Amino acid sequence: MKGLSSFLRDRSGANAVEFALLSVPLLMVLFGTVEFGRMYWVQHALQETATTAARCVGVLQSGCTKSGVYNAASTVSYISTMAATDGIALSGSNITVNNNTTCSGLSGFSTVRISYTFSTVLPTFLTALANGPLLSATACFPNQGA
Repeated sequence: MKGLSSFLRDRSGANAVEFALLSVPLLMVLFGTVEFGRMYWVQHALQETATTAARCVGVLQSGCTKSGVYNAASTVSYISTMAATDGIALSGSNITVNNNTTCSGLSGFSTVRISYTFSTVLPTFLTALANGPLLSATACFPNQGA
């Protein structure tokens, strides 16, 4: 009986047990914060890519033209290359480009729309992001070229 009472009074492993109980929720909050920050960064990178691409089409920069004339295939390639520099893999199905459309009721604009399914590196722990939320970015720029 004396051994049982000394065992019940012994507190030498209490810190380890408390750490084990609290470390899992703490790590989930930490990794969740990092992944939501990464998702926000990807959204920002998509918006910057769309804005730069819309300007490229609007002013007929060399990346979006072929022989000085707007070229859809060149533009999609330009957008994919820009996104790849940020580590975002886009295909032609993720990109919609229109070089003569309206924005906010005004005509003569170029529009770029990009959609991307974000995938987390921790889908097991972050079930809210496991299915990959769809991120999208849209940008307009007035056509300047002839």
